[in-house]
Amino acid sequence: MTEIQQAGTARERGADEASEKMAPVDTPGGTATGEQTGPHSGRRRWATWWLVHSPDRTALLIWFFWQIASYIYLILAAPGRTEDAILDRFNRYDSYNFMDIAKYGYDGRPDDPDAPRLVAFFPGLPLLLRSLHVFIPDLRLALVLISLVASAVVAVALSRLSESYREGSGPWAVLAFFLSPFAVFLLAGYTEGLFLALAIPAWLLARRGRWEYAAVCAAFASSIRVSGLFLALGLVVQFLVSRDGLRAPKGWRNAPWLVLPGVPVLAYMIYLWHRTGDLMAWKAAEAQYWGRYPEAPWNVFIDTWHRSLNEPVLATSYREEILSALVLVLLIIARLVRRNWADVAYLAPQAVALLAMSSFYMSVGRASLLWWPLYISVGVVGSRRPWVMMAYLAVAAPVWAINVGNFTTGAWIG
Repeated sequence: MTEIQQAGTARERGADEASEKMAPVDTPGGTATGEQTGPHSGRRRWATWWLVHSPDRTALLIWFFWQIASYIYLILAAPGRTEDAILDRFNRYDSYNFMDIAKYGYDGRPDDPDAPRLVAFFPGLPLLLRSLHVFIPDLRLALVLISLVASAVVAVALSRLSESYREGSGPWAVLAFFLSPFAVFLLAGYTEGLFLALAIPAWLLARRGRWEYAAVCAAFASSIRVSGLFLALGLVVQFLVSRDGLRAPKGWRNAPWLVLPGVPVLAYMIYLWHRTGDLMAWKAAEAQYWGRYPEAPWNVFIDTWHRSLNEPVLATSYREEILSALVLVLLIIARLVRRNWADVAYLAPQAVALLAMSSFYMSVGRASLLWWPLYISVGVVGSRRPWVMMAYLAVAAPVWAINVGNFTTGAWIG
């Protein structure tokens, strides 16, 4: 074909395309050409873009409406139970420890006789609070905003992580997570939201073979809570078994990055040694003030069971703790059966810490927010069998609503 023939063919093709764009189409009001212009065309294109299915947008919509639902229930639960300001309803118990560290350091308030307990809390969240205090004078508001932003990040990250296992499962996993029984702590001034906003991206980046970025996220997570070490162990195992890890060409070059998550923990321990003479002062404070010390698992279970019978005010809370412990054990067994060694490496140390390093089950329910393999499993199965998701929500959602009401009115949960 000559150049002239080619040029002619190109012109004919362009003319055909233009005529197709301008071809009349039937509309309710008559006919219109395919090329839509005018003041509303951009608005229509934006609406079409938004309505196109995207797991990220669906995840954020779930997060948004979950926030609305939480605030509605917070308001409905208050009459006759609390007259606290909204910010105080979200900032209870440990929230004030973080605020004290942010304002006064680990010395605590001058009039606080129990200030030595503060070293039990890792410095990541208080340091962020202190930085935000320059712009947000009210630390209660700063804590709530941190949880707000962090939970949005968690929604998108969890959706993407679930999608990496099965396409279409992301929104289901996010729904299961935000309607889980203890999701109220994602609203509160606690560490779970911020930790997950770093830990889940770290896990996702590791699955994609981006080990250096995964290690950086895990290092920041380790500065927030000791669970970062469990995350680091899971990443190491994932590196060893993954095709994108050690077995990849020159994969060994990424191995040094996996040391990074331990650096913040080591730095904090050195700080404690200079301050108190004890590298493990944070663990000693947990034992002294919260009764967290090694104990036989069966004794821990028996003590928690007796407490559920003998302390009527906290009976429901203790039973939730027992059920959460059972879920953790079953989850680990399920991951062992499926030979998902990275998940086991992340979850098993948590089981030891929660079920054998305390005089009774404490904060097991709240820690369930950190078990993203559970929510991914529910999301993957729910995307194939919707009745499973419906059954899950029938059990989990009412407990979530009750716990929102209880926590925000001053009752202890998790």
